Amino acid sequence: MANVVVVGAQWGDEGKGKIVDWLSERADVVARFQGGHNAGHTLVVGEEVYKLHALPSGVVRGGKLSVIGNGVVLDPWHLVKEIETIRAQGVTITPETLMIAENTPLILPFHGELDRARESQNSVAKIGTTGRGIGPCYEDKVGRRVIRVADLADDATLELRVDRALVHHNALRNGLGLDPIDRDALLAQLREIAPAVLEYAAPVWKVLNEKRKAGKRILFEGAQGALLDIDFGTYPFVTSSNVIAGQAAAGTGMGPGAIEFVLGIVKAYTTRVGEGPFPTELQDDDGERLGVQGHEFGTTTGRKRRCGWFDAALVRQTCVTSGVTGIALTKLDVLDGFETLKICTGYALDGTTLDYLPTAADQQARCTPIYEEMPGWAESTAGARSWAELPAEAIKYVRRVEELIGCPVALLSTSPERDDTILVTDPFAD
Repeated sequence: MANVVVVGAQWGDEGKGKIVDWLSERADVVARFQGGHNAGHTLVVGEEVYKLHALPSGVVRGGKLSVIGNGVVLDPWHLVKEIETIRAQGVTITPETLMIAENTPLILPFHGELDRARESQNSVAKIGTTGRGIGPCYEDKVGRRVIRVADLADDATLELRVDRALVHHNALRNGLGLDPIDRDALLAQLREIAPAVLEYAAPVWKVLNEKRKAGKRILFEGAQGALLDIDFGTYPFVTSSNVIAGQAAAGTGMGPGAIEFVLGIVKAYTTRVGEGPFPTELQDDDGERLGVQGHEFGTTTGRKRRCGWFDAALVRQTCVTSGVTGIALTKLDVLDGFETLKICTGYALDGTTLDYLPTAADQQARCTPIYEEMPGWAESTAGARSWAELPAEAIKYVRRVEELIGCPVALLSTSPERDDTILVTDPFAD
C-alpha cells in the first residue's frame, strides 16, 4: 500500500483538512510532520465541526493512530486544551491513539512574547506572524537551546535546558524592553504540564517504521502551504519550517523512500493571509465575490484572506519543489456564476516574460501577471460527485489547470462536505 504525503501547494488554506479527513478514513496512521498551532484545519464530519490546530486530523476518526512528529513545534498548554475541547465533542484520545515524538521541540510562553514584541516593534516590514511563538521556537531548535518533550522526564536535564535558553532570551528581552523571564515560575509551569504531555511521548520514528513494515497505510499531514516554505516560499513572508513534501521524511524520522505519493492541495483560485507578494490579488468586485462565496476567513486567526485568480505559474513551481504526483483541486464551486475566469500563466518583468516567480523580493514586486481568459459557467457545481454532474465549462477549466501546472487532478472537491469529492486517482493505490 502506498504512503501518502498531503501538502498545501499555495499559501495555505487550500482545504487540506477536508482532504486529509477524507483520506484518513482509509489510512491506518496520520502523522503531522511540521508547523505548529498556527495551522488550522476545519473538519466537517456529519453534523459535527472540528477545528484542529495542533492535533493531526486523524484524531476524529476512530481506530487510527495519530502522530505528532519531531518536525512540529508544540505548545504543550495549547495541546492539552485542544485535547479537552475535542474530547468534549465525543472524540476518544488516549496514548494508544495519539503519540508525540520524544524529540519534539516545545513552544514556551516566552516564545510567544518574543514573537509579538518583535512584530509590534518592526518598523521596517511586518512578516504577518500569528504571534504564537512558532518562529522563535524553531530558532531555538536550530540554536540548540530548545526544550524537547523528552526533557520533561528528568528534572536535572530540564533545569539545564531552561538555564541555557534563558541566557539567550533574557539578553533579547533586555534589548526589546521586556522583563527578564521568571526562571522558577517557568520551571513550575513545565513540571505541572509534564505528566499530561509525557503520557503520549514515544519513539515515533520506530513506531512508524514498524507500521510501514507491517504494510500499514501512513498519511503524512502538512500544515500551511508550499509558498510559505522557509526555503522555497516568498521569503521573508514565510513560515519558519520546511513545508514541502520532503520534510515529511525528516519531520517524522522516516526515510525518503517512505514517500510514495505526494498529493498537492490546490484551491481553484488563490488566497493569502497576511503580508507578502501576491501577483494575482484582486482588489475589486471579483476579489470581494471570491472572498464572500468562499467564506475566506482564517481558521486560526479569523483574518480575512486576500483573494485572486488562479496562479498556474506558482502552482507549477510548487508541484516541482514538492514532487507532487497529483493534485486535489478544492472549492471549484466558489467559481460558480462567474461569466469570465482568468488564469495566470506567467509574469511580465521589465520587458521579459517569466514562467516562474523569481526569488528576489524586488523582482517579485515588479512582476505583473499574464492572464488567459476562459468562459465561466452559470450552473452549480456544489456537491457534484462525478464528472457527469459538472458543467462542460467547469470540466474545461479543470483540464486547462492540469495542462498549465503539468500535473494531473487526482481528487476534485466541490463543497466542504467530505463526500462531495470526485476521485480520479486513488493516492493509496500501489
